[in-house]
Amino acid sequence: MLENWFDPEAIAIVLCGTLAATMLRCGLADSRIALVALRRLFGKRFDPAKAKAELALQVREIADDGFLRAEPRHFGDPEFDSLSDLIITQRSIQSLHGTHRTFAAARLAHAQTATRVFESAAELAPVFGLAGTLVALAQAPAGAPQGGGLVGAIAMAVVTTLYGLIAANFIFAPLGNAIARKSRREESDREEVLTWLEDSVRRADVARPRPAADTPSIEEVQADAEAEPAAA
Repeated sequence: MLENWFDPEAIAIVLCGTLAATMLRCGLADSRIALVALRRLFGKRFDPAKAKAELALQVREIADDGFLRAEPRHFGDPEFDSLSDLIITQRSIQSLHGTHRTFAAARLAHAQTATRVFESAAELAPVFGLAGTLVALAQAPAGAPQGGGLVGAIAMAVVTTLYGLIAANFIFAPLGNAIARKSRREESDREEVLTWLEDSVRRADVARPRPAADTPSIEEVQADAEAEPAAA
């Protein structure tokens, strides 16, 4: 019975037609972004616990050695590697949020682009299911209403329509929604890690024993930076 529902020609019409039309509608660049998002969807997700563990080493080094002697620690995450560099070079916590917003905006734009591509594919798949139906009916032999050729053409027409509905509602639309959900969850996790990092750096800088002539605290650096424009 399953062989009645498996038609390679119908699958090729629906899937190949949908993918080609989606690429033409959305463009090659957006389609490439969607493929990258699809690969990352099934890859390793952002782990906030691991990020905190790696950043804790940076916080401890700041607490032990101060900002001037501490070295940036990288662990392969572009955003938090940049934030580590920023903490050490500028000794400013406030600037962390600007850099975070830049990275978050880029990630959100990519996720929205990928979601839009899969939504377009979900719209087009039923259209190519109907197109496959027309192709199948056009192949029906004329003048043989009771022949096996007509039955086969009708079967292909029904199966092609079914493939279009399945591709839209069980493949493309769920993939787009999954990419959007993963993006929202990752941004929430990254925001949590950023808040933890900011609080940890402040506590480490305040708690660090400091001789009279030692490096100024981060609050003192920020206060001096805010006072300079006022004095000018």
